[in-house]
Amino acid sequence: MRLARMLQAVDLHAAGEPGRVIVGGVLDVPGATMLEKARHLEDHGDSLRKLMLREPRGYPALCANVILPPTHPDADAGYVIMEHVEYPGMSGTNTICVATALLETGMLPMTEPATVITLEAPAGLIRTRAACTNGKVTGVTFRNVPAFVTHLDAPVEVPHLGTVTVDVAYGGMFYVIADAEALGFRLVPDEGRDITRVTEMIKTAAAEQLPVVHPEQPGFAGITIGQLSGPPHDSRNSWRNVTTVSTGALDWARPATWTGVIDRSPCGTGTCAKMAVLHARGRLGVGDEFRHEGILDTVFTGRVEAETSVADRAAIVPSITGTAWITGFASYVVDPSDPFPDGYTVGDIW
Repeated sequence: MRLARMLQAVDLHAAGEPGRVIVGGVLDVPGATMLEKARHLEDHGDSLRKLMLREPRGYPALCANVILPPTHPDADAGYVIMEHVEYPGMSGTNTICVATALLETGMLPMTEPATVITLEAPAGLIRTRAACTNGKVTGVTFRNVPAFVTHLDAPVEVPHLGTVTVDVAYGGMFYVIADAEALGFRLVPDEGRDITRVTEMIKTAAAEQLPVVHPEQPGFAGITIGQLSGPPHDSRNSWRNVTTVSTGALDWARPATWTGVIDRSPCGTGTCAKMAVLHARGRLGVGDEFRHEGILDTVFTGRVEAETSVADRAAIVPSITGTAWITGFASYVVDPSDPFPDGYTVGDIW
C-alpha cells in the first residue's frame, strides 16, 4: 500500500492544554515570512489543519503546530500555529510545546542548565529560555510580542444576556475579557458547558460591536477569542481565568451552534492580554510578577519586562513561564481510500 500522506508528530500538553507539534512530513511552505507561510497554509493548504485537528486524528481541545525552516536570520526554527477556526499569530501554550519538543527530541541542541533559542512565529520573533535538567525541559520562559489594550470598560450588548462590560486587549490575538463573578461563574470544571456558551456569546457580540485591527500588522484583525476573569482560588496567585477557543461560527438564531472549547491551561497569550489590561489600569508595573490560574488550577507566571508602544498605543513587553510534557510520538497517515482525508466534525461534541 502506498499512503497518500504521512506526518510525524510529537504530542504534548502545556499546563493541561494539549498541543501537537508536526516535526516531519512537511518540508516547507511558500512565503517570505512566517506570517506569509501561515497565510499560504490558510488559503492553499488548509487540509493540513483539518487533517490534524478534526476527528478521527484530532479532537476539539487540540491545537497543532508545524515546524518550518525560519525565514529570519536570528531564528533557530519557525512554526505555524493552527487552531480550529484560525491561524493565530502567537500562542503561549503552543510556543511552550514547540520549544519543549525541539529540545527534548534533539532537533535543536540542549544545553543545561538553560538553553536560549529564538523561535519565529507568524507574529514575530519569540526569544525563549528553557530551563533544562537531565535532558528534560523543566520550564520555558518566552518574551512575547508587545501586548496592548484597545478598550477598557466598554459596554457590549449581548443577545440573551443584556449589557456586558468588557475589556479588549491584544496578547498575540485579540481577546475580549469579561468579569466572571458578574456573570455568576466561579470558573470551575463543572461550569464548563455554561462557560463556553456565555463566552462565545460575548465574543461574537464584541467582535461585531468593537472592531479592532493591529496597527502594525493589519493581517491580525478582529476579536477572535474570549476570556472570563475572576479572583484566584489559591491566595498565592494573582487572578484566575478561563479562555474559550471557538470550534465553529455562532448563529444567534441557532443556540445549538454556540460551540467552543475551554483552554485547559491558564492561556499564555490570554495572560499577556490580561497583564496589559492591569498595566493600563495602573495595577501591574514593570518587573511585577503575575501568577495566573487556569481551570485545572495550573499556573503560568507572567512578568512585565518593559513598557513600549505599538504605533500610537501604550504597550508592554510581557514574558510567560510554563512547562510542557511529552505525551506521545505518532505517525499520522492518510490512506488513499480513506473517505475522510480532511477529517470531520459531528455536532455532539463540536
